[in-house]
Amino acid sequence: MVELDHRFTTPKPVDESWAAILDLERLVPCVEGGTVLEKTGPESVKAQIKIKMGAMSMKFTGTVNVIEQDAASHRAVLQVKAREAGGQGHANADVVFTLADGGGSIHTAAHITGKAASMGEGVVSTVLDALITDFTQKLTTI
Repeated sequence: MVELDHRFTTPKPVDESWAAILDLERLVPCVEGGTVLEKTGPESVKAQIKIKMGAMSMKFTGTVNVIEQDAASHRAVLQVKAREAGGQGHANADVVFTLADGGGSIHTAAHITGKAASMGEGVVSTVLDALITDFTQKLTTI
């Protein structure tokens, strides 16, 4: 299990940021290599992500669901469940967004198995950290 915490700032009002994180069709493409394949429900999508870990490139396909949301406190939990294409690996994560005027925080608890995990927790943490840092910068533009 890899757990990461990130803070971000944005000039947008909290209500705009709140709407953006709940709109998975806008949110998922903010993750480097992430695309929405189809909307499967009001708060769920089928998505894929292509990532590089060292010399390896991998593609994971799965679901992203909003499993918890509290509009009053601007806190939402997204659950990611993905399987490595052509492999035995999984990438599952709970991502907790807590928003306020001027920004917010993202707590990611990820469980990675298969080829990606074989690279070691340090590599997985570094790759995830870079993905989330890049994501927080793109988040302010949607």
